Amino acid sequence: MVKKDFPVEPFLKELKRLYPKHIIPLHHKSAWELLCAVILSAQCTDARVNTITPHLFKKYPTVYDLAKANIKDVEKIIHSAGFYHSKALSLIEMSKRLCEVYGGEVPQNMDDLLTLRGVARKTANVMLGDYFKKPAGIVVDTHVKRLAFRLGLTKQTDPVKVEKDLTKLIPYKYWGWVAIALILHGRSICPARKPLCAQCTLAKFCAKGSVK
Repeated sequence: MVKKDFPVEPFLKELKRLYPKHIIPLHHKSAWELLCAVILSAQCTDARVNTITPHLFKKYPTVYDLAKANIKDVEKIIHSAGFYHSKALSLIEMSKRLCEVYGGEVPQNMDDLLTLRGVARKTANVMLGDYFKKPAGIVVDTHVKRLAFRLGLTKQTDPVKVEKDLTKLIPYKYWGWVAIALILHGRSICPARKPLCAQCTLAKFCAKGSVK
């Protein structure tokens, strides 16, 4: 349920002041490279992914190369990302489907993206909102879910329901950027433990205040 009296415009203005640019923290040179990086980022830091992908893309520079890769070789490269077997399988199978069905190109709609192995709604939202600039929703990761609840933007904890509330409250033109901004704020100022409320210029909008 959305908080009807939440001051959306002042909140977004301050958030935009803090994080004015829409910067994707995962390094990439193409839609396919970003998709690989997002798949690797599950339960793994962006910094770690950014140390892995240069080696991955050097050995497999195109989607066609990765589609033909030996899974054991891919596992060795991405081992430090965690869940390396399932991630390696997802990377290879995703690349195969792109080659076989989509001409080696990453599709630009939710339904087709969700047919790719390793791609759920959050990953699809990253691709549509951050790369293709035509969001179909708002990315809800652990940071976005936490901040949305603390701020009072939602009373939900299920990511799908959180996204539904956010898309009702946040104007469409901000859907791609707002998730990145909230993620950055969650990492720097509002972590799960010991949020820095005294340093937070969003505190005046926050429903929770200092969280124990």
